[in-house]
This record gives sequence, structure tokens and C-alpha cells, in this order.
Amino acid sequence: MRKPVIGIAPDFNQGAGKGGSESEATIFIRNRYVTAVEAAGGIPVILPVITKQALSSAILDRVDGLVLTGSGPDIDPRRYGERKRFPFKVMSQERTDSEIALVTEARRRDLPVLGICGGMQLMNVALGGTLVQDIDRQVPGALPHRMTGPATEVYHPVTVERSSRLHNVLRRSTVQVNSSHHQAVKTVPRALAVSAVAPDGVIEALEDRSRRFFIGVQWHPEYLYQRHRTHRALFEAFVAAARGSRRAARRPAAKS
Repeated sequence: MRKPVIGIAPDFNQGAGKGGSESEATIFIRNRYVTAVEAAGGIPVILPVITKQALSSAILDRVDGLVLTGSGPDIDPRRYGERKRFPFKVMSQERTDSEIALVTEARRRDLPVLGICGGMQLMNVALGGTLVQDIDRQVPGALPHRMTGPATEVYHPVTVERSSRLHNVLRRSTVQVNSSHHQAVKTVPRALAVSAVAPDGVIEALEDRSRRFFIGVQWHPEYLYQRHRTHRALFEAFVAAARGSRRAARRPAAKS
């Protein structure tokens, strides 16, 4: 069986000279993203942080799917036409530029994309959407979306839209998820559709139904896939879509 190559966009520390905590610029990632992709049948590859469009295109020539990870600071509100209203760490310009270039080009090519937590938020902003900058301050009656327990535990339910691609993947109308975010999607661009919401109305999943697989979820399935078949199905469906891409289809089968 041919295994698709899955590019994973990492977190980025700018280095001490630009306010980072490391002595020099560093890319890093939680290993759970890697193991989740591997368990689903993909070959995980950690991508560099780059800002040149030509390099983004060259990178995507070499992968069959893209994962946007949800670790690290928040998107600068100026990216969606707002001022920063509350104190929070802002994602570096380099990482933001890199990921917007990657997701925009991946969508243009119909390359499968899975966005996780902040990765879903970036998908939304890249296509013209906006964000709630702080749920507690801006969403009356909201659940506490920053769980205090381990991320391997489920915390609240989400309702999945029955007509959505996500429902076809998860095969459930209600899914229990973990929760580790203080921001959320506010306005959704025309290209995307809401596919799941929390009981308080906070948007928990988005998708582009014109693409083969372009799905973002607000929760962290990489912490849940080992114990919960539903969350494992998300990674498996993503990798299956990547396997069907043109590049994967023409790659020789790997020797066991």
C-alpha cells in the first residue's frame, strides 16, 4: 500500500533577538502530531517555516497532505482587520506568513488539509474570516474552553452538522472532545461552512465542501486518537484523502 507523505507545520520560536525564549530561531512540534499521522498510515514530515511563495509551492510539490498544528501563540488580530483588545502572545510574522502561504496554495491545488485548534483558526483567517479574541470576555454564557485536566480526557460535547463532510468521517452527530483554547472563530468566509458547534454556540469545526478534504477542528484529536475510535477516524480519513492525491498515486509502493 502506498503511504502518503504528510507535511506538518511546526511551532516557531523567533529567538532571543526577537523576543523568543530560545537563543536562536527554532522550529519544534509535539510528537503526538507525528505519531497520529504515522498511526493513520501516513509518513510524517516536519516542514520548515518559510516566507517565500515559490518555496511554499516547491514544498507542496513534495507532500500529499498538510497538517496545520494548534500549538503556540495567537494570530495577530491585524491579520483580520482588528486591533489587539486583550493581552495575549501573538504568533510571529514569519510563521503566520508561512502557514497562510501553505494553506492558500494547498487549497488551490485541492491538497488535503487538516487544521487543528489554532490551525483551524488560521484556515479561517487565511480565507477572510475573523476571530473571537477572548471567549470569556466576548461570548456571554460561554463554557470554560480551557480545560484544566489532561488533554487526553474529553471535556464537552460538540454537535456535528449531519450534512457535513465531518459527519461522513466521524459517523456521529455528537462527539465528546477536549478543549484547550481561549479564542474561537467569529465570522466565517464564504468558502467555508460550519460543521460542528459547542453547546454554547462556539464554532468547533469548519470545512470547505468544494475540496476533497479541507477540514479544521477546534479540539486536539492528536491527544484522543489512541483511546477514541472517532478521533482516530479523523486522521485516517485525512491520510486516505492524501493517499488519493496525484503524487501519492504515482509513487512506488514502499517495501515492508
